[in-house]
Amino acid sequence: MKRFLTAAAEGRDWRTATNACLDALGETPPEANLGFVYVTDRLADELGAIVRLLRTASGVAEWVGTVGVGICLDDREYYDSPAVGIMVATFPEDAFRVFPTLDTDLANLVDNFKPWYSQDEQHFAVVHGDPRSGTTPDQIPLLAETVPRAYLVGGLTSSQTGYAQYANGLCEGGLSGVLFSGEVPVAASLTQGCSPIGRPHRITESRRNVIMGLDGRPALDVFKEDIGEVLARDISRVAGYIFVGLPADGPDLSDYVVRNLLGVDSRSGQLMIGDLVRPGQSVLFCRRDGPSAWDNLNRMVRSLRRRADAPIRGALYFSCLGRGRQLFGEGSAELKTIQRELGNVPLAGFFANGEIARGRLYGYTGVLALFL
Repeated sequence: MKRFLTAAAEGRDWRTATNACLDALGETPPEANLGFVYVTDRLADELGAIVRLLRTASGVAEWVGTVGVGICLDDREYYDSPAVGIMVATFPEDAFRVFPTLDTDLANLVDNFKPWYSQDEQHFAVVHGDPRSGTTPDQIPLLAETVPRAYLVGGLTSSQTGYAQYANGLCEGGLSGVLFSGEVPVAASLTQGCSPIGRPHRITESRRNVIMGLDGRPALDVFKEDIGEVLARDISRVAGYIFVGLPADGPDLSDYVVRNLLGVDSRSGQLMIGDLVRPGQSVLFCRRDGPSAWDNLNRMVRSLRRRADAPIRGALYFSCLGRGRQLFGEGSAELKTIQRELGNVPLAGFFANGEIARGRLYGYTGVLALFL
């Protein structure tokens, strides 16, 4: 099947940027039936108008997308300006379903789409979420469990202005996106931006998001041993550098979600982190590490390329807003690394306020999906 088409443009306003994007896209194949759209937060309030123009001009009826402080298109990252990036794709006629904001218990998804997704044993989903909603973190694993063997990729909207999503209409407040049947071949993976320090530990005492004990000892004592003497002498220096990793349940401790260290109580020896924890859960400490992030990114892309058993038609990439130019430097270095390994494939995506892979919400990662 044909490769996807991509285009991006900047402009002084939404109409200028969108028209320039359409000019760059050129003629849309008549069989194209799904578009992905990502806009910088300078255009957050105009996402609906942008998609109306895209739909009219391109003839592509169905669209999904959201807003980012930065967006990705092919080998370029766009920040700090009004910018629109799109990818137009062609899929088998009955191979996908676009869904708007999900109910807390996913009742609207089940009611509308269960007859469709029950016909297949394997699914893939591209999802966008609202970071302001308290239900979003719980909906991600629930969606992965509700739809048979659903592998999720995506990210949470990142913006300094509006938090709009688009799924055949404007929406916000939870998860929206598109489900694909097993008829659509995909390869996907994740790369970490933080590397572990020390060994995993077991929580022996905790309350909500506060860790009091690790391995039967005060949590702060264990933390200081792992981070080393220099940082332990001045705990204030760990902010933005040291994080807490929560491995997935099971033996694979290399799959972990990174959460912020919110506070340290030197008197009680307690640690406060950005997620709920429970006694018996494994944790590890990790650091934001540029060289390791480069290595992990290259390794992930090479592994995906080897797994691809057909030509790559297009790609989606969801990277943490703390990556991109913040971690890899200016000049769109992160995207150029991906394209160098893949051979310049059509790619779209954005810098997210949390990344979604499988059925978990990650942080400081990059999630890459290849359509084959």
